[in-house]
This record gives sequence, C-alpha cells and structure tokens, in this order.
Amino acid sequence: MARNQVKRISPDNLTADEAAFIAIEALGNYQPARGAYNKVNLVACRDAMEAARELEVKAENNLKAARDDAVASEWEFHNSILGAKVQVIAQYGDDSNEVQALGLKKKSERKSPGRRKAVVK
Repeated sequence: MARNQVKRISPDNLTADEAAFIAIEALGNYQPARGAYNKVNLVACRDAMEAARELEVKAENNLKAARDDAVASEWEFHNSILGAKVQVIAQYGDDSNEVQALGLKKKSERKSPGRRKAVVK
C-alpha cells in the first residue's frame, strides 16, 4: 500500500490496475482469503472510481462554464462603466468636479504638451 494516498495515481499504474482487474474477472475460481478483495468488492471499487471520475469531469466543465460567465459579466460591467464615464463627461463637462469624482482628471489639470527638443545628429 502506498503511503501518500492524497496524490493522484499515475496513469501507468491505473492502466496496470485495470489490466489486473480484467485478469481477476477472468479467473473462474478466484476465492481470496480476505473477503474485502473478492470480485464483488473489486467491481464495486472500480464502479465507484469511474463514478468519481465522471463527477470530476462534470465539475470541471461546470467550473469552466461558471468562469466563462464570470468573465463575460466582468466585461459587461467594465464596458458599462466606461460608457457611463463618457456620459458623465458629456453631461457635466470635461472640467467638472463630477469627472474628478469618477477618478478621471479634469481637463484643466492635464499637462499641456510641450515642445520637442530637436535631436542633434
């Protein structure tokens, strides 16, 4: 038995386990000394593993869909705020306190462009 049963089992080990499971199913007279390892319990374990894997895939797909929905709504909100900022500028003017309240600079606070220095070659 492995010590760290929190990490995923490697795909190679799982493939080998599945091959061993098929081989055990093919044994006609398999009667283990410990009942926990009989065919019925092995089938139940395999079915539980497959159900858990299927649930995991569905959960991953749901997570991806939820993430896509969240991204879309974030962009919708962002674009709405950008449009609202334009409307505030149009309604109150680009040098108003309302524009400053939105976190934008007033037109009078912007630095005017200066002359460019000539590059000497």
